[in-house]
Amino acid sequence: MKLSNIPFGITDWADISETRHQGETGYAIWRTQNFGDIRVRMVTYSPNYLADHWCQKGHILLCLEGELHTELDDGRRFVLTPGTSYQVADQAEPHRSSTGDQGAVLFIVD
Repeated sequence: MKLSNIPFGITDWADISETRHQGETGYAIWRTQNFGDIRVRMVTYSPNYLADHWCQKGHILLCLEGELHTELDDGRRFVLTPGTSYQVADQAEPHRSSTGDQGAVLFIVD
C-alpha cells in the first residue's frame, strides 16, 4: 500500500452515508471513503452476522467494539475484541467474518 496524493483531512464518520450489505445471516453497515486506490471503512456488523462469501482481499482491520470472529479456509479461527487487529495480504488466505450476540464495529483499510 502506497499512500500518495492524499491531502490532510478529517473524516467525521457520522457524516458518511451508509450502505447495507446482507450477509448469509445478519447484515453489515458500511461507511466508506476512497482515497485513490485506498478504501477506508467504518463497518458495523449486526449481531449474529455471517458473511455470505470467503474474502480474498487484503485488509488491515481494527476492532473498536464487540467481537469479530474470523475463520480462515484452512480451519483456523480467531476472535478480535476491542483494541485488537489483524492484517492479511491480497490473495493470501481466504477468510470470512461472523459475529456473536453483540455484533461488532470495525475500522478497515484495504
